[in-house]
Amino acid sequence: MPVETMSHEPKVSPDAAAIAAAYEACTQMAREHYENFPVGQLVPRAMRPHVHAVYAFARYADDLADEGYAGSAKAQGARDVMTPEERLAALEDWERQLRSPVGTPGLHFIFVALHETIRELDLPFDLFTDLLSAFKQDVVKRRYADFAEVLDYCRRSANPVGRLVLLLHGIRAEELHVLADHICTALQLANFWQDVSVDLEKDRIYLPADERALHGVTEEALFAHRADAAYRELLKFQVNRTQEIFDQGKPLTKKLRGLLRLEIRLTWLGGARILRKIEALDYDTLHQRPKVGKWDMGLLFFQALVS
Repeated sequence: MPVETMSHEPKVSPDAAAIAAAYEACTQMAREHYENFPVGQLVPRAMRPHVHAVYAFARYADDLADEGYAGSAKAQGARDVMTPEERLAALEDWERQLRSPVGTPGLHFIFVALHETIRELDLPFDLFTDLLSAFKQDVVKRRYADFAEVLDYCRRSANPVGRLVLLLHGIRAEELHVLADHICTALQLANFWQDVSVDLEKDRIYLPADERALHGVTEEALFAHRADAAYRELLKFQVNRTQEIFDQGKPLTKKLRGLLRLEIRLTWLGGARILRKIEALDYDTLHQRPKVGKWDMGLLFFQALVS
């Protein structure tokens, strides 16, 4: 995936038409991406361009770090496969564009929109650089020694998203941001346990090494897709701990109002639903990937409304 580069031409702030076109391109990207859900639909119309700009920034960077691995189901051929060195170089260029002044010629359209969003809403810059640091880590780090390392990754890969969602709605209270951190960390963990087999295709293991050793689950067993009693007990432990973290963040849903409360409630319910589906598989996520389908989403939406 090529990244548009910058030139050394004089900086000229984009006009309103250029900014509007950039936001529209971000919206189109949000609508068309293969992992897309209705991004920005549960927010006021005036806020949607900002949501789409943030989403496009993170989605594009995540793809630079993650897509087209040889052997992956999403690798369509050699032209789609990037080496780790190429991925890091692309992410470094992505960060250079993020840090470039407004109006720098040659910026990707995403940054034309995102710079305007950051300026208009006064968003903390470090949330975006934290996300990029996690994407870079995915390229170079394939194993995690303990749960503290996994949590540090979640702090940078997931928690900034929740904080940005609150900030986009004008919510800056730190105690609410901390509750959002719990939900986002738990959601990231639920995705890890859901995607164990998918991550193995990329030679990634997020299950902490010390806990794997404690349960007697070796790397060889994982790559052999051996969902024995040891593996199931390990996943059960992870699921139970992840539910506890979800529960720590649950009070956030009672402290919000309107569509944002509905959105966060849906997020919480969706993550918990993934855990329930893992349980229903008797914790065998080596042979099946539990999914939250359209029927599930309809049920969750109803639950979020009545709650």
